Amino acid sequence: MRLGVLDVGSNTVHLLVVDAHQGGRPLPAFSHKAELRLGENLDAENRLSESCCERLLDFVRESLRIAEDKGVHRMLAFATSAVRDAANGDELLSRIEAETGVEIKVLPGPDEARLTFLAARRWFGWSSGRLLMLDIGGGSLEIAAGLDEEPDHAVSLPLGAGRLTRDWLFGDPPSAAEVRAVRRHVRAEIATAIGILLRDGPPNHAVATSKTFRQLARVSGAAPSSEGHYVKRVLKHADVQALAERLPRLTVADRRELPGVSQGRASQLAAGAIVADAAMDLLSLPDLEVCPWALREGVILRQLDALPD
Repeated sequence: MRLGVLDVGSNTVHLLVVDAHQGGRPLPAFSHKAELRLGENLDAENRLSESCCERLLDFVRESLRIAEDKGVHRMLAFATSAVRDAANGDELLSRIEAETGVEIKVLPGPDEARLTFLAARRWFGWSSGRLLMLDIGGGSLEIAAGLDEEPDHAVSLPLGAGRLTRDWLFGDPPSAAEVRAVRRHVRAEIATAIGILLRDGPPNHAVATSKTFRQLARVSGAAPSSEGHYVKRVLKHADVQALAERLPRLTVADRRELPGVSQGRASQLAAGAIVADAAMDLLSLPDLEVCPWALREGVILRQLDALPD
């Protein structure tokens, strides 16, 4: 079956065309994406701007044309925190469905964590034992832990790298006072979830998904993406701690010069490092293994599991 997965994220809107069947890994066939930065286009009333809504609508129309050209059998479309938090999010999605026929489902934060956990579990397998997964998105931080494919505990916190940059870090580079304030805020938020996540004991294997973690790993010396999914990439807390101190002192232009840092994400990477450092510290994680699968793959796998044999 050829599936089209439309992921409306806080930073990027992404259409991924995959060939998938039960019992097999999803094989990417085509990718089309645009950095719409929905999370940065919320006004004082927490509404997405009209121009931003128009760009998303245009992207959905373009995605439909691509899906038809690529022979997609079924389209799966979902939105995460930027649309979930927007005051006019439901209005926007109703308009998209009326004008294009595409139903975009808004994923609640805990469901986002569960589906990403499923993808990580399938990638690393049962030999990982008790698995703990972290994902830093543009709008939220997802953490899940458990022994099975359905996590025992899943939380979503409003600590995305884009959200924190927009709301807390104003300078380029941000001031020391701004950095201290966001650091206190992040640690206080994560601390509220520690007891739940570690209730059943420490993990046997801790993993990280998302572009933020991949870029932090690359800056710390991990293999570039060009070497493929099967190269093991490990992010050590000592390296993250150093980056959480170093990156906020750099300008956005300086961060763009670092290995593996994309032009569009450089402004958010300092906040991402602060979140990663706090999570690894408070959860007592000396290192994280980077997982190439994340939410999109979790959505695909859940869809395949629901098909009749």
